[in-house]
Amino acid sequence: MRATFAFLLLASTLAAQERVTPKDSKGGQKQSELWADVPDTFRTTKIPPWSFPADVKQWESSEREKTRATLMGCLGEMPPRPDPAKVRITSKEENDDYITERFEFSNGVDVLVPGMILIPKNRKGPVPAVLALHGHGSSKERVLSDPKSVELVGPMLAKKGYVVAAIDSHFCGERVGKGPSGALDKGRSQEESLFKLYLLQGRCLWGMMLRDEQCVLDYLQTRPEVDPKKLAATGMSMGCTRSWWLGAIDDRIQAVIGIACFTRYTELIALGNLRYHGIYYFVPGVFAHFDTEAIHSLIAPRPHLELSGDQDGGAPTEGVMTLEKKLGAVYSAYGKPENFRSVIYRNTGHEYLPEMKDELSRWLDRHLPVTK
Repeated sequence: MRATFAFLLLASTLAAQERVTPKDSKGGQKQSELWADVPDTFRTTKIPPWSFPADVKQWESSEREKTRATLMGCLGEMPPRPDPAKVRITSKEENDDYITERFEFSNGVDVLVPGMILIPKNRKGPVPAVLALHGHGSSKERVLSDPKSVELVGPMLAKKGYVVAAIDSHFCGERVGKGPSGALDKGRSQEESLFKLYLLQGRCLWGMMLRDEQCVLDYLQTRPEVDPKKLAATGMSMGCTRSWWLGAIDDRIQAVIGIACFTRYTELIALGNLRYHGIYYFVPGVFAHFDTEAIHSLIAPRPHLELSGDQDGGAPTEGVMTLEKKLGAVYSAYGKPENFRSVIYRNTGHEYLPEMKDELSRWLDRHLPVTK
């Protein structure tokens, strides 16, 4: 059995990895050698080894739920979510191919959450829905309506027939100035205040951010335009990380497409790159259990696409390649190697390239198609 698993690891690694040189890229931060710039006293950082069981049945019968329970424990208290029937539509706007609705809901803890949803006009029955997750310092408009934004995917997907939804995350967009210090806090200050408050409450900012996205999933499943069994999550940077964490903790996500944050913690630390991520990103206690391959493995065998730049300091290539090998083996063990794909773009930094949007579109067409 172990020999077979080792063979699958090699085969899946060769299948999963792809290196692409884009037509136009700004480039980014070139990487140094692992641990070269890390002081000796911090090189003792150790994460317990974690490996996917050789027997998929063992994983499915017990280990998967144990791993998820461990992850949820690290995220801290996540209060019961509110009734999605109480979501309120605040406006509607007609576009050529879709209708834009703005909505809001109380997250049942501390704030009203503003959101947007794009509804295709020429659909036939319920269609798949995509939850679009914006990056750090960004907003729902930047993924759904801002023509100048590199994160904009909403109109493209709506024209293809997908319902697309997005909210402002905790310290972004219309929620700026609505944290625990009100107008005294903005941007990073509000992010840090939320982190501190939730820590005192036995919660985690990242967990509460994911909880808000789960509230949107609850709402999407009430919409008659949406096929409740066909939900996807995608995003860049902070949105990328939310997409794969969300897929890991919530099986309703049937496809994950991440851009520019396919990160493994060990390599991030070994290159001295913790500075590339805001405080929102860090979950207490994860290091006591595993690195991110365990989180990603919770998504398998559901379709999972990751697109990365080889000069992105927030997702070092060494870590991406390690995850490719480990997750390629997981998907091959399931007999679904085609459901995992990782592409590394050469001479590319923390970017969302047009080629990446093409990959997103093709992945959805393949794994979560709209019925014409």
